[in-house]
Amino acid sequence: MPETIEDLILQQDKRGVAHLRPHLPADFCSQAAVYIMDHPGDVVIVTGFYILMTGTPETDGPPGAIAIGNALQALGRKVTYITDSICLAALRDIAGESAEVIEFPITTVEASKEEAKDILARLKPSLLISIERSGRTKDDTYLNMRDADITPNTARVDYLFEEGIPSVGIGDGGNEIGMGNLADIIPTIDRLPNNPAIAQVDKLVVASVSNWGGYGLVAALSRLAGRNLLPTAEHETRLIHRMVEIGVVDGTTGKAIPTVDDFTTDENAAVLEQLHGLVGDG
Repeated sequence: MPETIEDLILQQDKRGVAHLRPHLPADFCSQAAVYIMDHPGDVVIVTGFYILMTGTPETDGPPGAIAIGNALQALGRKVTYITDSICLAALRDIAGESAEVIEFPITTVEASKEEAKDILARLKPSLLISIERSGRTKDDTYLNMRDADITPNTARVDYLFEEGIPSVGIGDGGNEIGMGNLADIIPTIDRLPNNPAIAQVDKLVVASVSNWGGYGLVAALSRLAGRNLLPTAEHETRLIHRMVEIGVVDGTTGKAIPTVDDFTTDENAAVLEQLHGLVGDG
């Protein structure tokens, strides 16, 4: 039996996120892609995760966000990226000069709610996508994978997801926007947070690495579109090297080396090549 997209993006699971799979549809990635296709119009993609030990963003998230954004733009969709000051420069750099990247301020709860409403009123997106973006817990804090508090350095972009707009979330650790769908399950799994994110989405994608979840979503979109929308492995390797050049680090180790969640660019490329193999020419 051929491997599925879901099989590929959950391989080499280091954190226990694969244990969430029985609590999702078997083809959760494909279902998310169908959902995206069923909601045509402009799209907002949020990403960027603050790494406490270095005070910088991490290499997981932005590449997957750009891969999704480029795929949607190839399908004729307008895409806007949203992040906060921590990741703004890096995301603008890799998204390219023509991309619209909006900074969501790190501010109070009430100001954040108003900002979310203002942004949505201006952009009028038909769909929101979050990839590797911290979501607040039931205690109204934003926590990293080690349960350290990163609230002072994290914009409350999850308020965008509370206005009833169709949404997709991608995560790999239980503390990201979208993991609220499984907030009762996550604390029961070893190595996943006892205090997970509560922000919910309409369709949740889980993966061993959030970027892989983004690539998996693009692979599923490719199948629906009848054309291969995936980035090349070479392109993603260059992107990861570029991020490190401009000060982005591996979120797991805190090291300024071209790895993502302690996976090498070769390991990342292997997953992409497998997905290309599933998609073919469309």
